[in-house]
Amino acid sequence: MNNHSFDQSLIEKWVSIWNTYNLSMVERLFLNDSRVSYFSSEKRGLIKGIKELIKHHEEFGFVPGGKPKSNKLWLEKVNTEVFDRTAIVTALWFFQRLGSDNIQSGPVTLVYVLDGAEWRIVHANFSSYK
Repeated sequence: MNNHSFDQSLIEKWVSIWNTYNLSMVERLFLNDSRVSYFSSEKRGLIKGIKELIKHHEEFGFVPGGKPKSNKLWLEKVNTEVFDRTAIVTALWFFQRLGSDNIQSGPVTLVYVLDGAEWRIVHANFSSYK
């Protein structure tokens, strides 16, 4: 991909880390410094910096290299707006635990920035529908 084209497969890679619980991919997909920020639908307050973001994913059971999980996360109604060095992705997320008929859902916003030649998530914001 050239320096300014946003590849939609980046969104699929982010979904994939949730379906594989692959902690190793967090540092590959998110901006790898203190500026990255994240609002979780599961935890109050702002998660700030890559170290805190990795810790947050570990609390969900993410491990280096991933592990078999039967839980499933997916996105619907994905919309991407690309600017010069920023891309904003909005979607509805859905999550279903193995053996449960309950499907959690809500809106998500992912903000990507061009970091050198790579697009990285600089901010994520999850909300839950009650």
